[in-house]
Amino acid sequence: MIQVYKRINKSVIEVDPQEITEEYDFTDQWVHMSNPTDKEIELVSSRTKIPEEYIKAALDSEERAHCEKDDGVMMVVTDIPITEEDDDKYTYATLPFGCVTTDSTIVTVCLNETSVINDLMAGRYVKDFNIHKRTRFLLQLQYVIAKKYLQYLKQIDRASQRVQTELEKAMKNEGLVEMLSLEKSLVYFSTSLRANTAVLDKFPRMIKFFEEDEDLWDDVLIENRQAIEMSNIYRDILNGTMDTYASIISNNLNVVMKTLTVLTLLIDTPAMIAALWGMNTGVPFEGKLWGFWVVVGINIAVCIALIIIFAKKKMLK
Repeated sequence: MIQVYKRINKSVIEVDPQEITEEYDFTDQWVHMSNPTDKEIELVSSRTKIPEEYIKAALDSEERAHCEKDDGVMMVVTDIPITEEDDDKYTYATLPFGCVTTDSTIVTVCLNETSVINDLMAGRYVKDFNIHKRTRFLLQLQYVIAKKYLQYLKQIDRASQRVQTELEKAMKNEGLVEMLSLEKSLVYFSTSLRANTAVLDKFPRMIKFFEEDEDLWDDVLIENRQAIEMSNIYRDILNGTMDTYASIISNNLNVVMKTLTVLTLLIDTPAMIAALWGMNTGVPFEGKLWGFWVVVGINIAVCIALIIIFAKKKMLK
């Protein structure tokens, strides 16, 4: 799918899709492509003079974050956070997002639809959104991506707190599986954020910053660094929580096994004594009317002795 945006006066509006034909002029406009077809890639490439491999770079879900510049065409591929719905629950992952700029056109490419575009258009995180200033657009895009990471990290933290509350009430496998999924998401985020940082570090050598963009550049670095720190903190907390629950499960299993062992001894010992007196051979008190009560008394005495021993060893708690 192709979406084209252009600036009219001080507003950025979307071009009617029916106007986008093979002869459409993309000059001074922003073209966004979501999971484009080969025909759409060929159209944009031919009209903007951008190599097809630059456009296709972000369409590989395993593509690493990187940037390169050649003949006035700059390509930046960074990872963006996404949400996926799975069994009425949201999971988090990352996906490559490409931004290619020329002297006259901006092209962004992603394998799936993403809320980053909506955030840019709505001015949710940035103001004075201008597609005519290539450097500022690129920095604003990276700023929105960093903000998106922070937003999803807060959601992950709230989800982990909810699951912990549920696990405190009842230790269920579903809760532990969800915790593991959140931990995996944080690993994805942390890895992608570090890769994005490596790309951002190359910007000063590849892009000429204007004086009015310096503050925005600092904000991008700060937000990205904060996202990395939050991701690492939440991951450490989640790792510690998972280790704690593993210890609790192991301890509960030990308690159950100890209880079963005590009950087995208390039940089997009297049964063994009674079995000995029930043999078809000569036994003490055989033929005595009071012999039964003697055996019962021995059983009671043995049980009391075992209970005292277990109590002293604190095995009855």
